Amino acid sequence: MNQYVIKGGNPLVGEVDISGAKNAALPILAAAIMPDETVVIENLPDVTDIQAILMAIESVGAQVTRLDRHTVKINGSHISDYRIDGDYIRKIRASYYLLGALLGKIHKAEVVYPGGCNIGLRPIDQHIKGFQGLGAEVELPHGRVYAYADKLLR
Repeated sequence: MNQYVIKGGNPLVGEVDISGAKNAALPILAAAIMPDETVVIENLPDVTDIQAILMAIESVGAQVTRLDRHTVKINGSHISDYRIDGDYIRKIRASYYLLGALLGKIHKAEVVYPGGCNIGLRPIDQHIKGFQGLGAEVELPHGRVYAYADKLLR
């Protein structure tokens, strides 16, 4: 463990930038595709999972513009696809966040089962029960999650 030892009688002065939390940013990014308006999200951490979900969002037709390393602009008004695939999304656990966002927006979604975990598959049964409770049908073919509904309950 690294440590700093401060000696002397001088006060510490300066600034430290605190980046956003990955586990908070991932569901926020998924939710950003739901409105047809442009959404700007700031203070994103610059980590692989964020890059992966942004590529997934772009792959379904949303417009993603990086304003800087920690800020992104997303417009989901042109989403045309409901399938998210690719090695980048297989490596993170957050793929299931996009199920709810796409199901809410275009009433169907298909993503690979969440990966990115050395301890085995992460259960998403509560998410599936929630989708079913809203009136969606959920299928689990060949390591994928497919959800669809003509109309979701409110």
